[in-house]
Formats: sequence, C-alpha cells, structure tokens
Amino acid sequence: MTQTQELTKADFVSEGDVKWCPGCGDYAILSSVQTVLPTLGIPKEKFCFVSGIGCSSRFPYYMDTYGFHTIHGRAPTVASGVKMANPDLSVWVVTGDGDGLSIGANHTVHMIRRNMDLKVLLFNNRIYGLTKGQYSPTSEKGKVTKTSVYGSIDNPLNPVAFAIASGATFAARTNAANPKHMQEILKAAADHKGTAFVEILQNCNIFNDGAFAKYLDKETKAEENLILEEGKPLLFNNDTQGIVMSLEGSHPRLIVEEVNATDTSVSITGKKFLVHDPKNEDHTLSYLISQLGVSLEGTPTAMGVLRAVRKPTYDEVLYEQEAQAKAQRGVGILKKLIYSSDTWTVTEESQAAGV
Repeated sequence: MTQTQELTKADFVSEGDVKWCPGCGDYAILSSVQTVLPTLGIPKEKFCFVSGIGCSSRFPYYMDTYGFHTIHGRAPTVASGVKMANPDLSVWVVTGDGDGLSIGANHTVHMIRRNMDLKVLLFNNRIYGLTKGQYSPTSEKGKVTKTSVYGSIDNPLNPVAFAIASGATFAARTNAANPKHMQEILKAAADHKGTAFVEILQNCNIFNDGAFAKYLDKETKAEENLILEEGKPLLFNNDTQGIVMSLEGSHPRLIVEEVNATDTSVSITGKKFLVHDPKNEDHTLSYLISQLGVSLEGTPTAMGVLRAVRKPTYDEVLYEQEAQAKAQRGVGILKKLIYSSDTWTVTEESQAAGV
C-alpha cells in the first residue's frame, strides 16, 4: 500500500457527536487510534472498522473511515467477510468484554484460530456499561451488580490468556489511561500480519469506576505494572523485583523474587529472571505471563506485547488455494457449472402434480 497524501489525525475524525459519558476511557482509545492511523502509510479509503453492540461499538460512527455497526457479538464474522472480499483493506474489529467474550466468544475464538488478518481492539471495563451495570465475563469474583446482587460467583475470564490459548499470533495488553504506551501497542498491532488481539483496560466511571485504579495510583502502579520489553528481563517496581520460573513437581509457576541491586545481569542473586521473548513459537511462556496479576495473586500484571509470531494468515492460504485451483482447472464459468449436470424445467402441469 502506498500513501499518496499525507494524513493527520483530523482526517480520521468524523462529523458525528461523540456520545460517550464524560470521563469514559473510550475517548482516550478513540484519540489514540486517530493519532496512530495517519502514521501507518495506508490510504484512508483502505481502513474499515467493524463493531458489535455496546459502548465500545459506537466506534465506527466516530471514525471518518468505512465501517459497519453490526449485531451483538458478530463483529468478527462481518470483519472476516470484509477481509476475505477485499484483502487489501486494513480491517479493525472493535468490541468489548461483554460483546466479544460472552455472546460473541464463539466467533472471537474462531477468528483468532484462523489467524484472520484483522486488528482486534477489546475494550475491557469489567462491566456491561451500555445496559447499565450488569456483571460481565471479566468482572471479578464477588462483584456486586444489578444482576449479581449477592456478588458474582463466576470465575472471570482473562482476555489475553483466552486469545493466546486460542492460538493468537499477536496478543497484547495496554491501558487507556496510558496513551503513549497504548499508541505503541496499536502501532505494533497494525504492523502485525495476522490476528492482532489487543486488550485495552479502560474505566467506566459511571458503573464501575476505579476498576483498574491500582495500575494508575501513584503508590501502587510501580508494583502492579510489569512493562514488557523484548529481550529484557521481567523486572518491575523500579527494577527491585523480578519474575522467576519455579517448578512445583512438573508444573511451572511464575513467582516474584527480590533483585540484588548490585547485580545488573540477567542472572541476579543466582536466580534466572525470565527474559521476554514474544517471538517464541511455543506459546507456553506467553500464556503463563498473561496470568500474572490477573490469575496469580501477589504478582504484577503484564502490559505490552505478550506474543508476536508470524504464521500464514487465513486469507493468504485461501487465495493461494484459489490460485492453485485456477492453475489446475482453469477459471470457472458459472453458466457451465449450472448446466453441467441433470436439469429440469418446472411447468404448470408439474407444479399441479406436485412434482
């Protein structure tokens, strides 16, 4: 793709009024996407945004690009169709923790396992905001809402772990309250060939205010955020602590160890701190890292690109298969196909006879 015209953020801002609640984290995501797109070198007419239902799914209205606002949970299927019909498009799926992981979970998992060349932005605020505050698949256990008045008894779903377990070739996590980091992740997702799944933590200040406050509060953010950098050890809390692999029998487990300040090597105080390698074909370690802070208490939450490997995409394989079929059998002729086997004519007499 070549860019014939220099684009700016303003080129991607639609004329429609943005109708999210004041203070919603969606504003920061919208602004970051509009900031990143002009830097990709892709013509404006090559972008398409597809959404389902929910607060996040109003997104296509606010982007001055092509787009579809589809039905609940079905954005992956429509986006897949768009990409297959026109593989030159840069197709983005915008969904939420309810839309994409509840009614739409089945479609999401198949989109990921096929490695469709789509960019997936999953807004996670741990609540159903559009329908006024019911618990969602990512709500923490014990969450009191209008549909869980005694506290949710569900085990929450970890979006990034879900994506990696489904075979995602790219999986990342970022926070809407950190625009710089978010834009870096969006750029990395845009550059990836294949399904790029990005979980974006964002606040719903009306129905679930402070859901991710620990990642932002001055007193806790250093020990709660593990910023992933390729080729660097998993250190956090101002490099005073790190992540070590421990074996309990045959079961690997990630634990926190203190760092010896006088030793700056990867092997610190005799313990091998894990070095981040998102390009490792084996997704085992990426999956374990995705559990940090979410499923493993007393550990920080991994922020950044957890997995980024290159594998053939669905559209690449399909079009290659189509080219091979044409080379072997020639270009098909629809009329010839229709008349290639037995045919019959429906007449008034045959209809009256029930034939």
